[in-house]
Amino acid sequence: MIKRTLYFGNPAYLSKRDDQLIIKLPGNGNDKSDAEDDPPDEPDKNERYKNRSNQNSAPIEDIGIIILDSSQITITQGLLSSLLENNTAVVSCDNSHLPVGLFLPLSVNQIQSERFQEQIESSIPLRKQLWQQTISAKIRNQAWLLNYKKVNVINMLKWAKDVRSGDPDNFEGRAAAYYWQNIFPPELEFKRDRYGLPPNNLLNYGYAVLRAIVARSLVASGLLPTLGIHHHNKYNAYCLADDIMEPFRPYVDKIVYEIIDNGEDFEVLNTSIKKQLLEIPVIEIIIEGERSPLMVGVQRTTASLAKCFAGESRKILYPDMYT
Repeated sequence: MIKRTLYFGNPAYLSKRDDQLIIKLPGNGNDKSDAEDDPPDEPDKNERYKNRSNQNSAPIEDIGIIILDSSQITITQGLLSSLLENNTAVVSCDNSHLPVGLFLPLSVNQIQSERFQEQIESSIPLRKQLWQQTISAKIRNQAWLLNYKKVNVINMLKWAKDVRSGDPDNFEGRAAAYYWQNIFPPELEFKRDRYGLPPNNLLNYGYAVLRAIVARSLVASGLLPTLGIHHHNKYNAYCLADDIMEPFRPYVDKIVYEIIDNGEDFEVLNTSIKKQLLEIPVIEIIIEGERSPLMVGVQRTTASLAKCFAGESRKILYPDMYT
């Protein structure tokens, strides 16, 4: 079942009651709800009925990602604990409305310690082969998007085919240079830089949502998001998520390209743009001929990675936009 993504961009009090996320909005003189984790004094019945219009709820088990994008959001410990037990990724945004932090559970897989050991003991040749598959899939999907724009991609498809174990020839870098030079209108003179000019802000936001999806799925598969197959920055707690999300990035890029192509103002992350980027979990993708929402497809990818670490397979299942 596809999990829900909930976005909160305004002041709210989030709590838990009967395995439900309770959303209480300001405006009735009482910022708290009668939740299990923060029970108030018994209210007058008429007052309780009057407050119903400022309250909403959602089953915790249906939630995959929550994005907190306001400094005036209060979330209770009881709710946060239940969300993590449900393997819900909780994303916190900064004052610039860009994701700055990610909360994930420590353990949601019954054989996690075994999976951790297999991951830690995986051989260097295996990790290099997995990275080869990852980069080949990424370049191929980038080529699809450029082809969608009527850009010549003969070189991209050749690079995707020629990637060797560990990508010692840095075809990823070559492809990236060509890709970013051609993906957006030339008048933008676009350079991909996390801190650069728009539409870098849109890409940052979309990639953060994608990263949360991948990290959540890795944890569900019993894997350690910190230990990557290629990325190994000691300050990065999600190296493996950054590895595995690579072939999925062009799906985010396509949304951003279409926002620009439609003539929308992309200088600021407005509500319309955020709404489009929050559709990332439900984008339809194809893996080995099987269609599914992206969030479900990522679960297939991380499950196949766990099998690779366990010695049961040598192939990661990635989406192919050319299918």
